[in-house]
Amino acid sequence: MSLLITGATGFIGRHLCTRLTTDQHTVLALLRDPDRQLPRLREQVEALGGDGKRIHALYGDLDQPGLGIDTPPADITAIIHLGARFAWQLDRDSARRTNVAGSLAVAELAARLGCRLVFISGFMLENHEHLQRLGIHTHAPAQTRWEDVYRRAGGYEASKLEAAFAVRALAESRGLELVEVQPATVAGHSQSGDLDPTQPLYSLMDNLARGRLALIPGTPDHWLPLVAVDHLAALITRAATTEQPPTRLLALDPQTPPLHELLARLAPPLGRKAPRRFIPIGLLSALLRLPGLPRLMNTWPEALHFIQPTRFDTRISEDFAAAQGLVAPPMARVIHASAHCYANQGHIRAQPRPA
Repeated sequence: MSLLITGATGFIGRHLCTRLTTDQHTVLALLRDPDRQLPRLREQVEALGGDGKRIHALYGDLDQPGLGIDTPPADITAIIHLGARFAWQLDRDSARRTNVAGSLAVAELAARLGCRLVFISGFMLENHEHLQRLGIHTHAPAQTRWEDVYRRAGGYEASKLEAAFAVRALAESRGLELVEVQPATVAGHSQSGDLDPTQPLYSLMDNLARGRLALIPGTPDHWLPLVAVDHLAALITRAATTEQPPTRLLALDPQTPPLHELLARLAPPLGRKAPRRFIPIGLLSALLRLPGLPRLMNTWPEALHFIQPTRFDTRISEDFAAAQGLVAPPMARVIHASAHCYANQGHIRAQPRPA
């Protein structure tokens, strides 16, 4: 199959291109600077075990009207929309331009081509109490005061939520085949532990390793749901290439331990002791609003939304994965591999593995 991908050069994108090309699919990557980005992407995919020769480039930009594409590609089986602008404290205009308007432009292109759209959103869309606290009317999204949502959630999360509801509405009005994949926080590769420094789990390990994490946010029931990047890539691949996949797939490993246990497992390879005392999320959020403290602690108030006690129903995704022969790697192994990868990348001596 031939698949158009936005965000192909990102962390998830590189692993997705590896999986797709390993499965003998052809990838057309939407790139702002094809001459510079394509050789590097092919090199990275080859290093991960994929086939870089199966990747080709199409000039495009999520920030431009119509994605800046002069002539739409032909014979595209599906579009996988991974591209997004990410940053804590992202301003609303930039967030909406890339993450909302850009997503709608991708959906419009899929509708014009008559192909499937695999839209990558996020797991917090299944936390309905959280959406209500933000002021989102899930049954009537048009009634939502999005300016209030941006004020409460921050530019990145709010724009991703707004984009999801906007794309769903467009798909319904245009008869577009939409599959929404909702990833949890992305962990490293289950074997190599490969984890990009831009990922939130990397930042968590960095804070732990550098002594910036003296207290555990939340309570013993709070957790940061994870998914291994290679399992996520496999799930997205099947969502794009399988006949009649579910319309929504929650990519979240329910075996992710509570946050305090996660930190206890991460600490030994980093040569640190895990914190044992807790700090309420509300108190920590208030402290992080003091000028300069978020940068000093390398923690932003918006990031705390993803640490919560809510549990999720993953049966549809698990049934789909099982039917496709996909087996989620043990989360304990993923956590261990991620920590050792960080220790190597961060120049922190990893502790020897137990015999």
